[in-house]
Amino acid sequence: MHEDDIKRRGLIFTGRHLPYNPMFVKRAKDLRKNMTPAEKKLWYGFLRTFRFRVLPQRPIDNYIVDFYCSSLKLVIEINGEHHCTEEGKQYDAERDMILKSYGLTVMRVKNSDIMDKFEDVCERIERFDPPLIPPF
Repeated sequence: MHEDDIKRRGLIFTGRHLPYNPMFVKRAKDLRKNMTPAEKKLWYGFLRTFRFRVLPQRPIDNYIVDFYCSSLKLVIEINGEHHCTEEGKQYDAERDMILKSYGLTVMRVKNSDIMDKFEDVCERIERFDPPLIPPF
């Protein structure tokens, strides 16, 4: 994405972080303070001490992703019931396309899998092998 396009879309890009919408910073902080039960379980039970730094509720472009690991170029999204609707699927597809344009991989995990198959979810994240993509 070119700098002109980034500015036109109202995003901030310093070169240090991925472009983000500054209007989402406060909302991201609020979401970090009010995680869902599945987000809390994954964060406190695994990601907070993961071998790579993971940031919860991170603004990227015009979205707030649930978890972001810059070292792995990985976004982890926790999916509730609304992701199963046609609207939810369409929104996710559009969002994933934008995130992938930054060289990111989006890993989607169901709430129920975190609650019922926690070890499997942690193992899936642990085994993630990032694709060889040039840095943004």
